[in-house]
Amino acid sequence: MAGNSITIRRTRRDDVPAIVAMLADDHLGSARERLTDPLPGSYFDAFEKVDGDPTFRLVVAETGEGRVVGCLQLCILPGLSSQGASRGLIEDVRVASDCRSRGIGELLVQWAVEEARARGCKLVELLTHQSRVDAQRFYTRLGFTASHVGMTVRF
Repeated sequence: MAGNSITIRRTRRDDVPAIVAMLADDHLGSARERLTDPLPGSYFDAFEKVDGDPTFRLVVAETGEGRVVGCLQLCILPGLSSQGASRGLIEDVRVASDCRSRGIGELLVQWAVEEARARGCKLVELLTHQSRVDAQRFYTRLGFTASHVGMTVRF
């Protein structure tokens, strides 16, 4: 499927419901996201903020038939460390559950790595929850190495 029928493109406002559905489609997201009809306005407010910020790239993977089947967010973070190097941070990588294991996630991550490189980043990072063992294997296969311990404070 992924080879010639998937397009990676910038997210549009009307893609938000499909993205939220993918975010909610696992044991962590189902407790965190609100899949109501209509969706809470907070999702659309957040989309406007992300879409309007030049340091973010929110993209979707779309089939030739126009179905959104994957997404990710790339953040370009300038910094002082590493001699002022910018870094790319990949977040919220998701693929629709009925489309997994078809290379779509790999296409999305490869796109993000190349985009970060093209924008002058010296490294790309991502975080994945410790319970997402399959995701950790996936990222290792794509060349990422476990290098940091992530910590969170929720409000």
